[in-house]
Amino acid sequence: MNDNAEQQPLIVAPSYPESQLAKAFTTALTHEDTGVRHRAEARGQRWRQVLAAMASGRLSVGSRTPVVGLPPWVSPEVIRGGFATGTASAGGPLQLHEIEAARSFDVPAERRALFAYCLTEPGLAWLWARLHSGSYEIGVPEEAALLTMAWLVQHGQTGAALDLVAELEPFADRLRFLPRPADGPAPDATVAVHRHTVSEAVDTLIRRRPDAAVETQREALAVWQPFGDELLVHWLRTARDGQILELAPDAGWLAQGEALLGRYRLLAAEHTRCTKHRHSKENLGILRGALQEVVAGRPLEARRLGLLRHAVQSMVRRRGLPGSAAHMALRRRQTEQSARPSHHALAQLMLRRLAALPLETGITDVAPLLGPVTEEEGGETGLPAGAVVPAAIGQVVESALSAPLSTLVERGVVPSAEVMAELVPQLVADTTAHAYDDELLRAVMAANYRAFRNRRSLLLRNLERQVRVEELPWVRAVSGQRSAMPGTSDGEGALAVLRQLGELAVQAFPGTILPNPMVREFGVLDRQCDLGAPFVEELAADIFMGTFSPKFLKAARVAGELLGGTLYERYYGIDYAAIRNLAIVEAGEALSRSYGARTSPGFARLCADRAAPSSRSWSVAANGTVIEQAQILTTHNLATLVHRVGIAPRPGWADLARRCFVTVCRLTARVHRNPRPLGTIKDAAYAWRQMVFHLSLCPPEEQQRAIAGLREEMARHPAHVATRLVPALAGLTLVAEGGTFGDDGTADTGRALRFVGWSTDRHWMR
Repeated sequence: MNDNAEQQPLIVAPSYPESQLAKAFTTALTHEDTGVRHRAEARGQRWRQVLAAMASGRLSVGSRTPVVGLPPWVSPEVIRGGFATGTASAGGPLQLHEIEAARSFDVPAERRALFAYCLTEPGLAWLWARLHSGSYEIGVPEEAALLTMAWLVQHGQTGAALDLVAELEPFADRLRFLPRPADGPAPDATVAVHRHTVSEAVDTLIRRRPDAAVETQREALAVWQPFGDELLVHWLRTARDGQILELAPDAGWLAQGEALLGRYRLLAAEHTRCTKHRHSKENLGILRGALQEVVAGRPLEARRLGLLRHAVQSMVRRRGLPGSAAHMALRRRQTEQSARPSHHALAQLMLRRLAALPLETGITDVAPLLGPVTEEEGGETGLPAGAVVPAAIGQVVESALSAPLSTLVERGVVPSAEVMAELVPQLVADTTAHAYDDELLRAVMAANYRAFRNRRSLLLRNLERQVRVEELPWVRAVSGQRSAMPGTSDGEGALAVLRQLGELAVQAFPGTILPNPMVREFGVLDRQCDLGAPFVEELAADIFMGTFSPKFLKAARVAGELLGGTLYERYYGIDYAAIRNLAIVEAGEALSRSYGARTSPGFARLCADRAAPSSRSWSVAANGTVIEQAQILTTHNLATLVHRVGIAPRPGWADLARRCFVTVCRLTARVHRNPRPLGTIKDAAYAWRQMVFHLSLCPPEEQQRAIAGLREEMARHPAHVATRLVPALAGLTLVAEGGTFGDDGTADTGRALRFVGWSTDRHWMR
């Protein structure tokens, strides 16, 4: 690695928090939605806390212990960008369950008093009752601490319990260690998971408001068009040969006109959404205005009479004479349309249906909830029986479906790898907790893990790692209770889950990089089954300090074991034999040092050399080119999943390659006329790299057919997509047929190119 990149320090200036504060302030001041303004105001307050803590020295940005005085196990409040606010997630004012507990315990409403009570006989009895019933929730990991202490006491582990209390006691007045009440035990996530709870689905439906445009159209169809027909018929009574005559109307006509104007005033006062009837240049406004003049006894001016005649003629020409077959058919369709129940009304019906379900769980069967309006419901709500629940409301209910993760992916409830990463901790929590033989302790540790995974990652420097769940004092206190998973040997259960999740992620979201939260969960399962598989995270180019941890070199070596001599190695110009030798050398050097290796300088130099010359000066783009080379060398976990975990996605490698290329084409289409296309080009290059990986695992004949099929797929997309991808596809074909790229990644005078995403110059795809 070059000196500039290796020595570039991570300097966190207040400019980023200040810009975020400014954005929050502007939104809180100007946004039309009240809820958005309130959330922006709260967000701004948190950024003010960050800036104040940085200025006072209470906050050490980039450290795994960012808040002075708080040990690493305390969950810090973290906001966008990994910035800690200076407060603890388990701190702040007493919450409702703490206030109610203090009242029940007859102690002062203070955290230290609650903590002390739980160390008494009645307090322990209260905790034991929660343990045995499972009627508790863990919102932040700290809320599992006293439950764990109670389990230790009940099982004769008094010394461990006392040690845990001693470690927690200095923070008893600041942090909440009391568990939250719940209706019953949490469901087993190894059987089913859910994206949202019933309560969250209810909140989403409550926030739905009537669509202003739809309701305006409904009012126009139901109120103003029928009234316009009445005005038109009234004026047609004065017509001769299709023309409105300038005649003195009789008393009956005037009386009926006055009645129509009276009705208009009542309708206008009641129905205020549609305003076109108020416009003097709209047909309805012209007819009404002329009628007001005549009823008031004022003769129509020539200009107004001309407008009146034109309005009458255009209304008849467009819709036919009122009472005609065509006109009646049109109004019948419009009446049916306006009578359809609104989405808002059907959302209220869905709230009635959801009210009968437990709020803090998912929904095991959504089909009964999504059925049409029943006769009974119609009588109670006024909705027409048989009305169908619209898709937009159905999607909200579906989002709370509780089912196996694969089912949620198949049904589209999990639409992306990022959403899948949000659900994986539910499954991993129960899987890892099975290592505890005791059922009650297993439930506590599963709930603790789920809460821990809600802990947001910190911005870190110097390759420091995020706090792991094993570092929490209450988890350490029961570490001796872990054993091999029941009914398995050497963590085979964790390996099975890891393989299942890996296959699901790769086959469901081809062409998508594995999100860091999912990679972290894979690492937890790997440690559980003691596989030694090196899972590597995506690094941020803006804070990259030019170094890599040793697991990156290990992952590259695993990739070499799988891909040596394949299309992948040739396409990207990799010498996997040299990487193997480098890994052997660095492993030996690490063994000779007592402190062990924290970085892999050889791997960093290799990535920088492959990215040269663009990486020779520090910039975000230059960092990106180096990081991309690390992803190329390691395949960003694909080789580890295949070669170490043993995934074998069902569609087969050729099908996955084709689907990756579809993603490449879709992303490339977004480059066209895009003023800021670099992020899209980077994502397209990720998908391209995965495509090359999958192709490399195909037998030779299947690989040739698959590459030939890519041109057919490209022809299905707009011409500008082919224009941009032809050089990349030519480069792939060249290498597949035995050719090579030059040192600059081009061949055949630039008509065949190696596709990478990051560049410090103008990218050729632009």
